[in-house]
Amino acid sequence: MQQPAKHPKSPDAAVLQTVERALAELRRGASVVLHDWSGGGALVQAAEEATPEGLAALAKLTGTEPMLLLTARRAQALGLPEAEGLIASGGVMALALEEQQAESIRALADPTSPQDSALQPRQVVAAPAGLDVAAVELTKLARLLPAALLAPLPKQPVQSPVAWADARDLMAVSAANVAEYRYAAARGLTQVANAAVPLAGAEQARIVAFRPDDGGMEHLAIIVGEPKADEPVLLRLHSECFTGDLLGSLRCDCGDQLRGAIQAMAEAGAGIVLYLMQEGRGIGLVNKLRAYTLQDGGADTLDANEQLGFDADERVYLPAAQMLHHLGFRKVRLMTNNPQKVAALARFGIAVEERVEHSFPSNAHNDFYLATKAARFGHLF
Repeated sequence: MQQPAKHPKSPDAAVLQTVERALAELRRGASVVLHDWSGGGALVQAAEEATPEGLAALAKLTGTEPMLLLTARRAQALGLPEAEGLIASGGVMALALEEQQAESIRALADPTSPQDSALQPRQVVAAPAGLDVAAVELTKLARLLPAALLAPLPKQPVQSPVAWADARDLMAVSAANVAEYRYAAARGLTQVANAAVPLAGAEQARIVAFRPDDGGMEHLAIIVGEPKADEPVLLRLHSECFTGDLLGSLRCDCGDQLRGAIQAMAEAGAGIVLYLMQEGRGIGLVNKLRAYTLQDGGADTLDANEQLGFDADERVYLPAAQMLHHLGFRKVRLMTNNPQKVAALARFGIAVEERVEHSFPSNAHNDFYLATKAARFGHLF
């Protein structure tokens, strides 16, 4: 099923197209075939989309019982002692499914689901090395919970995983392409629109849109005034926050940071806000709302992400560096309280000449959130 485009726009096009199509399959609850360089393969579904019919299809097609893959963070939250040794390496844990119950599988993957005494830790089993990590990464890329169902393909008859998938009209994707996807998408950014957009407090402004080769969501450069390429430009890296930026949520400081950056740039005469489509530190809006539910139960913002199975911060900053290169800027004065952003831009060839403090007063709804960012993320207020 996974023929590449006839005229790929870049060397990364085939990587992007096969992975993007696999993500669409997972999001609609279908199965995909994941394979590696050694010829091994497995049938994969998103645990979040588990259904009785889907479980039965996995077992029937492969002749093996599927296993549940969880990140070490999620396994730790479930109380599995074996998770401790996997956390530092970002490993994945595989659990046997003694009872093929879709509702129980979804609950093991989702800490916001009602759980009862029936949801006891399962037996830890061995998963296909490499395919396990790639399967969970696929669910992350699909903006689903980081948990997957995996059933190894039958050993006989001998057939390549791609041929096996084609014979059953299934999408096939390689583990190597999954691992490369985030960076391939960032490398292929193309400017697709550039328009003047007068803003409240910054009437001389324009927005430049950059689209990745996979056709995914566009990242935006909000350019205030006429910044000079031969001088360090005042820069803000701002991750999309639907609740804070658009709705004015009081749970975070994102809306204040966005509007405050634009105003500061107008007062300074020029600047750039790079608006990156990485909601919820890269976990997506739906998972951010799940994290909010966990926070309402007492978790802080870092613990909530990890209880869901994510790392504390899933963002990638290569798109920001690529946008700056496209716009002709190599030196910046970065408006941030997050030292990780400084290090990330430097890693991708952008010289951060100065860190400009960028903070706002807390309110009764976000004071714990801001305190957590300082204490656990190392933000500098």
